[in-house]
Amino acid sequence: MSTTVEHDVAGAVARIADAKPGFTPRVGLVLGSGLAGLADKVEDGIAVPFGDLPGFPEPSVAGHGGELLLGTLGGQPVACLRGRAHYYEHGRADAMKVPVRALRGAGCEIVVLTNAAGSTRQGMGPGSLMLLADHINFSGNHPLIGESGNDRFVSLSEVYDRALRQNMADAAAALDLALHQGVYMWFSGPSFETPAEIRAAQILGADAVGMSTVPEAILARHCGMRVVAISNITNLAAGLSEEELSHAMTLEMAQEGAAALTRLVPAFMESL
Repeated sequence: MSTTVEHDVAGAVARIADAKPGFTPRVGLVLGSGLAGLADKVEDGIAVPFGDLPGFPEPSVAGHGGELLLGTLGGQPVACLRGRAHYYEHGRADAMKVPVRALRGAGCEIVVLTNAAGSTRQGMGPGSLMLLADHINFSGNHPLIGESGNDRFVSLSEVYDRALRQNMADAAAALDLALHQGVYMWFSGPSFETPAEIRAAQILGADAVGMSTVPEAILARHCGMRVVAISNITNLAAGLSEEELSHAMTLEMAQEGAAALTRLVPAFMESL
């Protein structure tokens, strides 16, 4: 880890401790496009703007708020990131390195990642939720490039923790919520995928496609956190419907799954 990153992580951890003295988050939560409403469920929340946290990015994408919320959700102390940085904003796969490591440094043992994604399966349309069982890094980029030491060769044989996935599935069943499971493929963005790329994704085994999550999942595993992730399906991917894809549509359709996610995540927290 570079000296600059170490310095920023230490500064961010200190700022988090100052913001809510005596508070130690156990679970980190990263909210994707159109999912900031889940933060409204956080109790006794203290908000810290990303701009006050060294090394935290200023999101430039609509639907990403840019603040860290410290409080309680489902009985668990949480650190909730309202927004994230994406590779396509700055050309850096490690843009979330400091925030993820700061979550770990502040005390988080678990991170819950959420995203808005396109589905490659006709039977998993807008409004569906998909629990990530695995991912495919199709971007050609990696957030640990430039790291030193043998721990950079982190095992990704089980990126998404099996026990946490079972907890999430059990919570969904108890709420009578449909929860698909599948493989997420990371594309760099910012353009949406072509129909040919989606056909390739299907052949390679991807059930959903998107422009985030994979870097954070790798970074979290690298620093020892357990990971669970959910895609909020906002559209059928290119070539599978007649709709013209856009970010405005992503934000609009994210609301369909957001209501279910707002029920599911607190129930999952209660199971920990």
